[in-house]
Amino acid sequence: MAKHRKPRRNRSLFTRLSQAVSRWAGKPQTFFIAGALIVLWALSGPFFGFNDSWQLVVNTSTTIVTFLMVFIIQNSQNRDTAAIQIKLDELICRLEGAREELLDLEELDEDKLETIRGEFEAMAAKAREVAHPSPAGQ
Repeated sequence: MAKHRKPRRNRSLFTRLSQAVSRWAGKPQTFFIAGALIVLWALSGPFFGFNDSWQLVVNTSTTIVTFLMVFIIQNSQNRDTAAIQIKLDELICRLEGAREELLDLEELDEDKLETIRGEFEAMAAKAREVAHPSPAGQ
């Protein structure tokens, strides 16, 4: 099994920052901190007379956090997807008898992907029929 590697310094600042934020944002403690902040904001309403500025604080804060998190999440997903694709390509390369034309499939256009998906759906249906044949006459 692969060892967990320490972050490398040659990665961009954005990559290091987005990984740290992704790890932090995905923790249960972060959810509870965010919930507590909303409760505190709601409880502070009577002290501020529920005025427009009081409402603007939470609206602006949540809008900014949401906007920035879109980019953090997309960066994290892009890195994860690229790593998975590389690992799958490595498995295809090393597996004897594997169809090497399946390497780098993510670069194909939708029509070609649908054609290949159809081939695999047909193979799966055939394999299910062999594994669990339907009773004769049905």
